[in-house]
Amino acid sequence: MSVGVRSVLPMSSGLDEGYGAPAAHPLVRLVGACEEALKDASGANAWTMTPRELGDALPRMTRLIAAMTEVQLRELVEADRHSIGNETGFTNTALWWAHETGQTKPAAIGALKLGQWLEQHETTRAAMGAGGVLADQAKVIIHAIDALPVDLIPAETIAEAEAHLVELAADHDAKALRILGRKILEVVAPEIAEDHQRQVLEHEEQHAAASASFTMAPDGHGSMLGRFKIPVLAGEILAKHLNAIAAPRHHDQQVPTGSTTAGAGIGDQSQVARPLRLGQAFVEYLETRAASGMPKAGGMPATIVVTMTMADLLGGNGAATLDSGERISASEARRLACEAGIIPAVLGSPSQVLDLGRKTRFHTEPQRIALALSHGSCAEANCDFPPSMCHAHHSRAWSKGGDTSVENGTLLCTRHHTLAHDARYQMKTMGNGRVLFSKRT
Repeated sequence: MSVGVRSVLPMSSGLDEGYGAPAAHPLVRLVGACEEALKDASGANAWTMTPRELGDALPRMTRLIAAMTEVQLRELVEADRHSIGNETGFTNTALWWAHETGQTKPAAIGALKLGQWLEQHETTRAAMGAGGVLADQAKVIIHAIDALPVDLIPAETIAEAEAHLVELAADHDAKALRILGRKILEVVAPEIAEDHQRQVLEHEEQHAAASASFTMAPDGHGSMLGRFKIPVLAGEILAKHLNAIAAPRHHDQQVPTGSTTAGAGIGDQSQVARPLRLGQAFVEYLETRAASGMPKAGGMPATIVVTMTMADLLGGNGAATLDSGERISASEARRLACEAGIIPAVLGSPSQVLDLGRKTRFHTEPQRIALALSHGSCAEANCDFPPSMCHAHHSRAWSKGGDTSVENGTLLCTRHHTLAHDARYQMKTMGNGRVLFSKRT
């Protein structure tokens, strides 16, 4: 049941005390009446209300707030037409309103936009004014109607679609209404709905793929903070994987004793907040991914290399270093040593064959890892290309008897590797292992 503003609030008759002058306009009288009603209600305790009164008052209050918001937005739009705030130096009415009321500027600007949209959608505006549509529902309805192909359907069909969504708002919140809004064309114009939906989805998918982004950075306290934007399909795939790992049954049966999630000391996974469970699942997802499924960069899987001493591997307390330069505890490195996708490079232990002599022409994956640890980037003194973007170059050419080994290897980016094989340039090795190129004279 919709409750109008005037049927709920008492109207003041003569003077509006908040303005000190005869209040002729109904909207000004409404403000005065609200102020008086709030004064009367300010001292009343909600705990004195009966359950029946609470059950009746709360829904009516929600509808009343929606109706009052519609009135407020009408006034805001009109104030914007009169450039209220210009006389006091504000560049627009929304900024003046934010300053006067303590709102954030984005909130005030967003409210003004909603008010302007409502002017173009009378059915939605009237429903909100009657308390039948909330502000967030109104935004959803307007966006759904504005997304309709106006060149393919007549104005009366668009009006029918808006009326239908307004009717659905009585039984669906904004989230459910958004889903229904995307399908409204199937209700009002089913003959063109399928083709239009195909065009919309293709456009959205192309835009999502082109605008996908990912950023992350260490917070300085042992965590990495980031955010990403990916297409819906990729997000659903990731969610499916993480939900499978985060399921309590998975943790009860599959998590190894030494894993991060099992050792977190959080007890029953079903009692842990969902964001925390998914975060732990994401960590496990990354740490236990099989090496065979790793993408390759620079001829080797994109694995993390952890460097530590033999003493620390056997139980010491020193720190281990990742190939990115970040440091982790020795205990964490020992745990990682038994996980897929992590390569322990233990100093002082010939755990992998790094010198294959002349048995092979190209440097192997272990050799490239060792070179990456040694150089950290392209060996040219002024180049910072990462190892994954470099080639393994024979310091003494293979064709001249040079072997394929770490000692005879140098990482060079594509440009500097080209110079190394250009007879017009010479490469000089400096004392720190870096190299410099100079043009021969």
